[in-house]
Amino acid sequence: MKKIDLSLANLNQLFPDNFTPEQQAKAKTVFLKELAYTSHKFYGGKIATMPKAGVYGFNWFNVWYTPGVSKVSTTIRDNNDTSFELSNRGNLVAVVSDSTRVLGDGDCTPSGGLGVMEGKAFLMKYLGGVDGVALCINSYNAKGQHDPDKIIDFVKMVEPSFGAINLEDISQPNCYKVLDTLREECNIPVWHDDAQGTGSVTLAGLINALRIVDKDISKVRIVSYGAGASNTTIARLIIMAGGDPHKMIIFDTKGTLHKNRKDIEADPAFYRKWELCRQTNPDCIDDIEKAMKGADVLIALSKPGPDTVKPSWIKLMAPKSIVFACANPVPEIYPYAAKEAGAYIVATGRGDFPNQVNNSMGFPGILKGALIVRARKITDEMAIASAYSVANFANKKGINPDYIMPTMEETEVFAEVAADVAMEAIKNGVARIKMAREEVFKKTMRDIQEARGAMGLLMKEGFIKEPDAKLIEDAVQIAIAAVK
Repeated sequence: MKKIDLSLANLNQLFPDNFTPEQQAKAKTVFLKELAYTSHKFYGGKIATMPKAGVYGFNWFNVWYTPGVSKVSTTIRDNNDTSFELSNRGNLVAVVSDSTRVLGDGDCTPSGGLGVMEGKAFLMKYLGGVDGVALCINSYNAKGQHDPDKIIDFVKMVEPSFGAINLEDISQPNCYKVLDTLREECNIPVWHDDAQGTGSVTLAGLINALRIVDKDISKVRIVSYGAGASNTTIARLIIMAGGDPHKMIIFDTKGTLHKNRKDIEADPAFYRKWELCRQTNPDCIDDIEKAMKGADVLIALSKPGPDTVKPSWIKLMAPKSIVFACANPVPEIYPYAAKEAGAYIVATGRGDFPNQVNNSMGFPGILKGALIVRARKITDEMAIASAYSVANFANKKGINPDYIMPTMEETEVFAEVAADVAMEAIKNGVARIKMAREEVFKKTMRDIQEARGAMGLLMKEGFIKEPDAKLIEDAVQIAIAAVK
């Protein structure tokens, strides 16, 4: 059997040399989708449940179950907080979604989100040493509408079994009510990764991009293209981190956000967007070319491209412009096209291009840090602390226009984020227990190494079987045919 190598360098060599950059990018997209499908079919998904305690004789069943476990139950009954140390609750996250906004594919029906939610749990374990459970739920009410209250009630019901909740792929405006209600009413962290997660990692990338071009966050002009949960939260965190809202213009599908958007004001479900309408774009600029003229930064999280963002717009931007084109699975403009149009730094959400701005750099460490100190919530200050943690990690290694963010291969970044988030939780008064920063860092590194060691052993012994190289070969041929 051939050794399967999906390193970035190898991925770029799978397709004919005469492919144009756009053909190469399209081929990689088709290839990765096809290989994902066949590999998921091969494994039957990618997550399983395994005991972490041993069986050293028949009577250990009486320890792990009845009658011995009775003392565990009564101890937790008398003090619910002991559930974090007497069960796996202290390291367990529910990945909850109604699958109404799955990547760029929209409403995929409740079970359609399982691939993404299992993927989230997979990354939590491998990158952060955190256990995750995919919970895709039916949020329809009697009228056949997606009801945010159904999600809220569900999370409240399962709260006693988990140390944190990761909300995922819930469409707006429901996502705003779900997150804000649960953050206040639950006694464990409730985190919306599409919003807060994307916001924190994008802020991290922006911090370093601005360092490279020597521009101040309080002085730059920022255009946001797209006004969903991700980009509205990005804008909010940038403002909290020192960005000037008067220098920000945010586009949605109907134009720009500004104080005269009566349609948004009239719908109380879009209260987060209305907040930004009142804060940003005081001149009510409603034209993309006028907005882009002299802009320092473009942050696009909108319709997948590659022609959503026009090169002509980027040509209007200020010198040393920064472009984040982060739609999935295809960026609004390919990096090569953005650079040809004059962009100095370009980031996307994909790992096969430089500068991947992806939630995977944030949520494993953020959730781990919150879990270790048993935080009751994840504050906006904790999200901003994680952004600076990620940015500073890369900055210490030496940032440049093609390296503004760490990669998932840089394991220590997740422990650094966990430690900084835990310290911020203690500072914000939302942690149940206090620990030294070094303790959090060491525990996170130990848990990550144990998770990877266990996975490596299962692979080595053949309990996790390696797919046949033919899966890759077939996916390559399908991708080439799709492009030609």
